[in-house]
Amino acid sequence: MIQLSFSAEEIEQLHYERFHHPHPRVQQKMEALYLKSQGYPHQEIARLLRVTKPTLLSYLRDYEAGGIAKLKELTFYRPQSELKQHQETLKAYFRVHPPKTLAQACAQIEAMTGIVRSREQVRVFLKSLGMSCRRVGVLPAKADVEAQEEFVKKN
Repeated sequence: MIQLSFSAEEIEQLHYERFHHPHPRVQQKMEALYLKSQGYPHQEIARLLRVTKPTLLSYLRDYEAGGIAKLKELTFYRPQSELKQHQETLKAYFRVHPPKTLAQACAQIEAMTGIVRSREQVRVFLKSLGMSCRRVGVLPAKADVEAQEEFVKKN
């Protein structure tokens, strides 16, 4: 069990932040530490907040490592695409040479960067660059004017 000591100012700040911080996850962390400062056991805190014991322990360790400031940090996992590094060069290239198909775009990205991505991933990446898929229409061949005039006269 982690033993923590709280000053009166820290308890007041925890009490205030558990209701007034803009992010709900930080509010939950503050609530956990406030309950800990009031002497509640870990199992009771985890039950009241509906979090697992490892989650509660991570909150307590964060407080132990950096205090209230550490509890306010939000560290969500947000992976970045490897294509992000080549975004500007690919954007400039595709503005000048727009790909006709996603397969062509995949091949061009692989040739320029060495990164292999599926068509769906390339489609999402191109949309993030501001590009969009265009539907192409079929243009009729040159019309035979005489045949059209005959058709109009007969019908």
